[in-house]
Amino acid sequence: MSRTALYSGTFDPLTNGHLDVIRQGVALFDSVVVAIGVHPGKTPWLTFEERAETVDAIAAEEGFGARVRVVSFDGLVVEAAREQGACAILRGLRDGSDFDYEIQMAGMNGTLAPEIATVFLPASPGFRHISGTLVRQIAALGGDVSAFAPPASVEALKRAIQRRG
Repeated sequence: MSRTALYSGTFDPLTNGHLDVIRQGVALFDSVVVAIGVHPGKTPWLTFEERAETVDAIAAEEGFGARVRVVSFDGLVVEAAREQGACAILRGLRDGSDFDYEIQMAGMNGTLAPEIATVFLPASPGFRHISGTLVRQIAALGGDVSAFAPPASVEALKRAIQRRG
């Protein structure tokens, strides 16, 4: 029986911290579904297509093959997990404030979908300080974000910045 985990987020852009969680997920599960949130009220820098292409390119570079795939979702994470046949939802933890938020979400998700476990994966020490928001801010101010995101994400951000003027 194949075990699938779902890893949700906006991935705008996919950072080295996100990649760290995906790597850990691939080590624990047969497949990881990267579920990119698409919400009408949010205006990400990267289109869904750009984010999906970036994840696919990075997964190929990492040698994950078909073990990592991308989907979009616009509702509850537990519903996306059910649709994908996931037995677990992956959540990365950088610090205590992440834990406080994520433990509440895990409780709510556990009530909504008791058959789907939440698996907390601690960020590797070199990635604990990385957030997508900070990466976008640094990039917007002309800073080099190559230490914080894979090359495909850095290139996608550069294109987004050019579009934004």
